[in-house]
Amino acid sequence: MEGHGILKAFPKVKRARSTEQKDAPALKKTPSEPVTGAVFQGTEIYIVPTGIGKSRCEIFHRQVTQNGGHVVSTFSPSCTHVVVDDSVDCKRALRLLKVERLPSAVHLVKCTWLSASISEKSLLDPEDYSLLPPESPTAGHAEESNETAVSQVPDVAAAQDPLKILENLTETVREVPEVQEEHHEEDGVSQNDLEALISGVHPSESNPTPSLAEYPILSGKWVCSQPSTTKGENHNKHITDKLEPLAKAYTHTGDKWRALGYSKAINALKSYHKPITSYEEACKIPGIGKRMADKIMEIMESGHLRKLDHIGEEVPVLEMFTNIWGAGAKTAQMWYQQGFRTLEDIRTKAVLNPTLRIGLKHYDDLLERMSRSEANAIEKMVQEAVHSVDTQLLVMACGSYRRGKSTCGDVDVLITHPDGESHKGVFSKVLHLLHQSGFLTDDLVSHEENGEQKKYMGICRLPGPSQRHRRLDIIVVPYAEFACALLYFTGSAHFNRSMRAWAKTKHMSLSEHSLNCAVVRQHGVKLVAGTPLHTPTEKDVFKHLSIPYREPHERDW
Repeated sequence: MEGHGILKAFPKVKRARSTEQKDAPALKKTPSEPVTGAVFQGTEIYIVPTGIGKSRCEIFHRQVTQNGGHVVSTFSPSCTHVVVDDSVDCKRALRLLKVERLPSAVHLVKCTWLSASISEKSLLDPEDYSLLPPESPTAGHAEESNETAVSQVPDVAAAQDPLKILENLTETVREVPEVQEEHHEEDGVSQNDLEALISGVHPSESNPTPSLAEYPILSGKWVCSQPSTTKGENHNKHITDKLEPLAKAYTHTGDKWRALGYSKAINALKSYHKPITSYEEACKIPGIGKRMADKIMEIMESGHLRKLDHIGEEVPVLEMFTNIWGAGAKTAQMWYQQGFRTLEDIRTKAVLNPTLRIGLKHYDDLLERMSRSEANAIEKMVQEAVHSVDTQLLVMACGSYRRGKSTCGDVDVLITHPDGESHKGVFSKVLHLLHQSGFLTDDLVSHEENGEQKKYMGICRLPGPSQRHRRLDIIVVPYAEFACALLYFTGSAHFNRSMRAWAKTKHMSLSEHSLNCAVVRQHGVKLVAGTPLHTPTEKDVFKHLSIPYREPHERDW
């Protein structure tokens, strides 16, 4: 893999029907289903029917389609996921697919991943359900897999398959023998990520990395348990400087799981209390597996990482394309494969939707970070419009601005009302005033969540000459959700993941909407959502979780 280059993991293939799969049983055609969700948006899924059964295949097909995904009747390299029955191993899956290996961008997963994603209404991390062994026949994924061993959390309740609950199937559904932990935005991290969120303290030789069972109370090793102001010097900068370009390259080429693996390792190295001196020492750091330790040793011994020599010329072009607001890695790759190499190519030759046209129009402005004073002025403009509707409404800018950073990429503004009712109807009035004044120049996304929480994403510009266009998000929330929303939108993302991971160990669930207790999970699937706790302030969230309160500037991990 070393000599193939990072972009070789993304073969340039035509979206054509595979002749190798012409003998595979086709899914029964179902009537066109209305799209009611976006869980599987952007996915192209092939479900191998062997072992799953016709009825379950049809249910999976319908659920994926209703949630914005695309199910194909035959396998082709353009698939994003291949789903097989839990009883099928990797070798048998490849025989069923009639291929010797899969492109590295294709995830080979158990059907538990599909049923859990449907139940959770969130696209779970396929790595937690992958059939790829450490020495995988696919090019690339296994090479970068993080092999940190983590003790499994035992099941908290016995229950039937969530898909069976949802669809009331009459056929018996096989229980999954191994425990699987979820990975989605609400709860934040998979079981394998939990110890990667523990940073800073290295276990001794006689005391190996502890399991979660050994954390009955909050340990000082958890990111959320300590202020970010205690972050010390990066003793391994010579290593992280070599790994960061690879993390960035994988991000832009669309390999988000390898990018995540590198990012976790980089964060762990930056938090480590001293320079690493050996392979064994690297392997004991949570978040670093054996293959990542090999790369660390290569850097330590040679001062270089050979993989950096094989970053293709495509990477800087893909980075430029993904810097267009609204363009993801797949869009950037599509443009590159169509022969586009410059922004002018995109302007003159690409087919653009309204969002991409706006992102391209304000490319330079949105790429440049703004000063705190500019972010403060934007907050005041929103505040004036809000208070012209109702002076009792609460308005607060979150994100990196609230964490005290000197520059900001965008501005997130939360709006609520203490009486729990008067926030209703405010959303459209505020947006109308901001549009009328010319402050809002372009609209990107506007939608409603959870019945009441409303979100707007757009472009604004302060009045006066030489002002730049900036990204602005406005979120109106019920007062009962304000503290959790404030915590979520303040960040940092790493701090948030750590808090959600800690909540999970206490049978709780933390999201931007609420902190729930008495949450029941089975095989990584949430069966009982639990009961929302009373959290009028951020301090109440910390208190319920038994975490020392951290001021916003102490959460900048």
